[in-house]
Amino acid sequence: MPETNRFLDYAPAPESTAILNLRESYGLFIDGEFSDGHGESFPTISPATEAKIAQISTADASDVDRAVAAARRAYTRTWSKLSGADRGKYLFRIARLVQERARELAVAESLDNGKPIKESRDVDVPLVAAWFFYYAGWADKLDYAGLGPNPRSLGVAAQVIPWNFPLLMLAWKIAPALAAGNTVVIKPAETTPLTALIFAEILQQADLPAGVVNIITGAGDTGSLLVNHPDVNKVAFTGSTAVGRAIACSTAGSGKKLTLELGGKAANIVFDDAPMDQAIEGIVNGIFFNQGHVCCAGSRLLVQENVKDEVVDRLKARLSTLRLGDPLDKNTDIGAINSRAQLERIRELSDIGEQEGAERWTADCEIPKNGFWFAPTIFTNVSTSHRIAREEVFGPVLSVLSFRTPAEAISKANNTPYGLSAGIWSSNGSRVLGVADKLRAGVVWINTFNQFDPASPFGGYKESGYGREGGRHGLAAYLTSAALESSGRGSSSAALTTGVSK
Repeated sequence: MPETNRFLDYAPAPESTAILNLRESYGLFIDGEFSDGHGESFPTISPATEAKIAQISTADASDVDRAVAAARRAYTRTWSKLSGADRGKYLFRIARLVQERARELAVAESLDNGKPIKESRDVDVPLVAAWFFYYAGWADKLDYAGLGPNPRSLGVAAQVIPWNFPLLMLAWKIAPALAAGNTVVIKPAETTPLTALIFAEILQQADLPAGVVNIITGAGDTGSLLVNHPDVNKVAFTGSTAVGRAIACSTAGSGKKLTLELGGKAANIVFDDAPMDQAIEGIVNGIFFNQGHVCCAGSRLLVQENVKDEVVDRLKARLSTLRLGDPLDKNTDIGAINSRAQLERIRELSDIGEQEGAERWTADCEIPKNGFWFAPTIFTNVSTSHRIAREEVFGPVLSVLSFRTPAEAISKANNTPYGLSAGIWSSNGSRVLGVADKLRAGVVWINTFNQFDPASPFGGYKESGYGREGGRHGLAAYLTSAALESSGRGSSSAALTTGVSK
């Protein structure tokens, strides 16, 4: 009998875009209605094809003023006067509408962002609904959150979110802010505004009072105008460390409460007694999920020396089975890089890795003619001084280093200016706990990676920012009380360089 091919051939299984009812152009969502911005509009494109999806408005200074004024009116006249139970009802309604429109949102996210549809369908959108359900439950229980007596909302929250998880980051920001009684002005990334604007339609469906959530679009200048607006009480930013540092400087002394969730260079530590099949899948999920566009990605693989060759060989074999291509195809494992600028950044750092002496291996896969693509890549023979091991690539690129002892693993893992996340793979419980206790990271996953739950706080140390999102801790960022004010925790007094996490 002829030998059977051990790999299955997959027929294309594209998700239809017919479910989308997109507009040719989108304005700003201010005071419950869409209106044109006064800045120069721009197209949002599909990173997989470079085809235009829709024309997007840009908010200038006058538009930012309008949005903040609408949020202030809604806070003073409506939202702050509602009971927690009534605020929770709106959040529950939003969560249910997200579930009802889940397929539409998933298709729009993959179209605009480039991530595989199975990730947006099975991970992003379900977590968005979960975040709103979770904080809906907290809205009438703030007095029992352990955040001091009579916790009070701050006022107007300015929120700026990144392009890697556009809708999920929106939920991370908006849900706790509304549950705590604040109103919001949020700016999505300029390359991925689509799902935020569809979410605005959901807010209209939910009959959310006008001005409680305002969504403005534009580039970095629009975000700067928003976070520096004098009538904003709270700033929440997720993005690069360089921009986070600038925001920390510009808001210092202003009285604005600030949380920053910034970059990372996470260590994924594999000991020789790790459950190896599980570890290989965890490594792949840790760095190649969402094309490596993950702030907490396990981009530094630290493997115990005596199993390093085995792990690398098995990783190469596993990567050879991943399918790169159309993000809307249900078979796709690796989608498109979000933008041309990000692709150039990934290429630049990868070339520098080779120049510095690291050995590069790239999975053999067909690259589409149009769009922005980068095949999964592994670097071996990497030292801790290499830029590929120190700088955030934010792409499907893995650096492999080795260690002999737990102490060496800890030292190498902590040898980074970042401190957002880490992973440990071992069957020895005492070793796991001992190593985890010494890692300077906000989140440490054990025999898993990239697991998120709305009840679990997330955030980092050092240049990964400060503050926490998710869980009860996520509420604290949007509340104040007499106890918090007297202890000095009601303002943004921490500095990004201190490594102190609130």
